[in-house]
Amino acid sequence: MTVDSLGGAWQFRAGVTYLNHGSFGAVPLLVRAAQQSLRQRCEDQPMDFLVRDFESLWLAARRELTLWLGTHEQNIALCENATAGMNELASWFPLAPGDEVLLNEHEYGAVKRIWQRRCQQSAATIRYLQLPGQVDDPDQIVETIVGACSHRTRLVVVSHITSPSAMIMPVEQLCPKLRDLGIAVCVDGPHALLQQSINLNQLDCDFYTASCHKWLCAPIGSGFLFIHPRWHDQAEPLRLSWGRLPPEQPSQWSDEFLWTGTRDCSAMLSIPAAIDFFRQVAMAELDQRNHALARYTRTQLLELPGTQPLYADSRQLYGWMVAIKLPVGDHNTLQERLWSIYRIEVPVHFLDGRFLIRVSCHAYNTERDIDALLNALSQEL
Repeated sequence: MTVDSLGGAWQFRAGVTYLNHGSFGAVPLLVRAAQQSLRQRCEDQPMDFLVRDFESLWLAARRELTLWLGTHEQNIALCENATAGMNELASWFPLAPGDEVLLNEHEYGAVKRIWQRRCQQSAATIRYLQLPGQVDDPDQIVETIVGACSHRTRLVVVSHITSPSAMIMPVEQLCPKLRDLGIAVCVDGPHALLQQSINLNQLDCDFYTASCHKWLCAPIGSGFLFIHPRWHDQAEPLRLSWGRLPPEQPSQWSDEFLWTGTRDCSAMLSIPAAIDFFRQVAMAELDQRNHALARYTRTQLLELPGTQPLYADSRQLYGWMVAIKLPVGDHNTLQERLWSIYRIEVPVHFLDGRFLIRVSCHAYNTERDIDALLNALSQEL
């Protein structure tokens, strides 16, 4: 499958300009069909599918994902999404009164809530770090985060690519520096899958959690939690059910995620179909194409009066998704107006006292979509 023909693999409602892949993704037709086939197998004979077939399918899906992510099967458990994985980690991560969990202001709102509650429960402290207003080099981020750590810091939670600002965080440089300080690192990675090359063994972070339904384009309800072997003995999953169906017994932390109760696992089991879909594509060419479209977006948006960049024009700092500061003012209704009037789906966030617009560029997007957005913004702003 060529990159030029890839856009036809998705189907959207007629008349919609979809520039918000970063929120919930979009599933290619071939992957939709794979999920529907799994659902049909379950509906046709639930007992046969759930009792006799499910475990082997779950383990096979995990095997494909771990090969793609460059790690070992025992280090990963499939779960519904990154939020589920983060909650599992927060439920048992060791914190004592006076300990500190460090995040930055660009982190996802749900992640902030998860660690706020965990710190309240353990009498630990959560601290939010302010990143530079404009980033020109990844070293600025590394120096800011490492410099903010103290003897109390037990965990740094950092996105691989931030959600509101679409900024690539230099986790490859951060992880070894924080490890030298004895500080654990949890990488929140939903936007990095496919946008970035990931090898978890080489990254050597302590924890990594992600949703596969975003850029990897697996169905909604598919994600994973990675736990480094140095933490396996302490991992204590939040939810208990059978783990493994009798007569099998759970023997490692990830087994508890296999059977958590009766549920529709077709999304998780479709992860290999999404990986296979992109294995047919020249990924270097796709990356070049999607980043070029994001760069075109950035350039054109910055020609609108009052807009400002958050980071330099560098592939090190943004990939297939880019955010720009909107003119100073109240843009609370802009996202809804762009949808209701122009049928353009694009998010508008508020960060550090300023409204941002975040544009996603996947294989089905073209310059025509960006130009439609620019025309609408020219009228609305």
